[in-house]
Amino acid sequence: MYTRKEIAETIDHAVLKPFAVDKDVIEACRMCEERGVGSICVRPSYVSLPAKELKECNCRFSTVVGFPPGSSRPEVKSLEARLALKDGAVELDMVMNIGKFLSGDYDFVRRDIEAVVSEAKKHKAIVKVILEICYLSAEQVAGACKLAEAGGADFVKTSTGFGDGPATPEAIEIMVRTVGKTMGVKASGGIRSYETAVGYLKQGCDRLGAASTEAVLDGAPE
Repeated sequence: MYTRKEIAETIDHAVLKPFAVDKDVIEACRMCEERGVGSICVRPSYVSLPAKELKECNCRFSTVVGFPPGSSRPEVKSLEARLALKDGAVELDMVMNIGKFLSGDYDFVRRDIEAVVSEAKKHKAIVKVILEICYLSAEQVAGACKLAEAGGADFVKTSTGFGDGPATPEAIEIMVRTVGKTMGVKASGGIRSYETAVGYLKQGCDRLGAASTEAVLDGAPE
């Protein structure tokens, strides 16, 4: 059994909807601080806001890169990462170039990841590669994990939450089996209850991405 505190520490609370405004981000920051949430992930133009709001808090703040389609050029992702790190982000959730991966251009995908990792290393920041598993076969999920590993990333992550499907236990099993000994694994998308969160943690996930954080935590036993 996981306690509410233990669950909270694994959550990256997402505030990524395109219509979220300053007030939403500020309120989310306060919620994360009050409830002991591990980190908050916001859109690139909002990184400086949680950096200011959480200055005296243990909650980490992160942002997305190449989000949500993953199709930006490596140079653009690199610049996006650099600016986010300058604004105070300590973790970057980048989207893999899904189209290039499905085209079989694996060298491009690896270099794309390396471009972001190179910027992150200068700041000792963490890079999570979003695979968007809803578009991949089981074999492709494993292959994408190995490319993320080769590119120097720290985590592999299931989904953006903007694709055609959420995290699944089947994909998590593959990810943990493939790179779980060398990388962190993050389940994201569709995590709206304590039971779902616990299920992924028991499978070996290190992080959970959720927008319904309060519902997840309120479902935990006292």
